[in-house]
Amino acid sequence: MDEEMAIIYAKYYQSVYRYLLSISKNKDIAEDITAETFLKVLKNINKYNPKYNMFTWICNIAKNTYYTEYKKNKRYTPLEEDFKDNEKDIINKMIESETNREILKVVHTLEEPYKEVFTLRVYGNLSFLDIASIFNKTESWARVTFYRSKIKIKDGLNEKEL
Repeated sequence: MDEEMAIIYAKYYQSVYRYLLSISKNKDIAEDITAETFLKVLKNINKYNPKYNMFTWICNIAKNTYYTEYKKNKRYTPLEEDFKDNEKDIINKMIESETNREILKVVHTLEEPYKEVFTLRVYGNLSFLDIASIFNKTESWARVTFYRSKIKIKDGLNEKEL
């Protein structure tokens, strides 16, 4: 079992950490919750059903652990960060006229799954394949959902300008 956990840890640690970083916007919190997540995985590995995707199962544990801690401590408040370079059209919009705070306000108003897909892609730097895996959907679904979320953000920013 120790060897199996070492393999699981090595395979999924970075992706789970990036996922938690995308939610928390804080490196220290993401590290703490990632460590706690893998402790829970170790304790509950016998409950894992192999017919489901391991990464999805671990991310669900991570998300639940984060939100439990958030509610308990109220210390896990996402911090404002700049958007990553890979989304040039949104960055250009931010540089032209909007602040990061205004964009985050619009992102916060998005309905799911647009909000989470956008956050995972931009802040978590997750691939579309990783995002699809989290939602048990196809890579195309992740791409389309991300594209639609960008349109919704642009529309939201345009409404604020009026």
